[in-house]
Amino acid sequence: MKTALYAGSFDPVTNGHLDVLRGALGLADKVIVAIGVHPGKTPMFSFEERVELLREVGEQAFGKDNSRIDYTSFSGLVVDTARSFSATLMVRGLRDATDFDYEMQMAGMNTGMAPDVQTVFLPASPDVRFITATLVRQIAAMGGDVSRFVPPVIEKALKHKLKK
Repeated sequence: MKTALYAGSFDPVTNGHLDVLRGALGLADKVIVAIGVHPGKTPMFSFEERVELLREVGEQAFGKDNSRIDYTSFSGLVVDTARSFSATLMVRGLRDATDFDYEMQMAGMNTGMAPDVQTVFLPASPDVRFITATLVRQIAAMGGDVSRFVPPVIEKALKHKLKK
């Protein structure tokens, strides 16, 4: 069974994340979504909230294939997390040349530390290429419409979170 790891903050999960996750499901039998948890950062959504939202969105977006997705947190090296799940692939989404340059450096370093884990780049689909979670958070915080960038469940969660 081929296992892939897809790491990110997913704060919040966007249509771009789902695009990459869809591609990962096409490459592997099982996909581990590794949600970054960093003690020095304060995310908009807690780890538990992000898992709950990802599960709900996954059920809607992937149907029965959602059973092939598991969730975990990580705070150390992503290659260590990949190894802990016996993942042989690390999936990374690419939006533009800036992503490519950064991800190539990371892939080189990760290969040096874990030559048994291959990094696979998935180009973002044109309709989601411009979406970033950071911009979604900023637009939502300023009262903007993010419905084009996130699933309805996430839009609702953002509105609820920002009312507090």
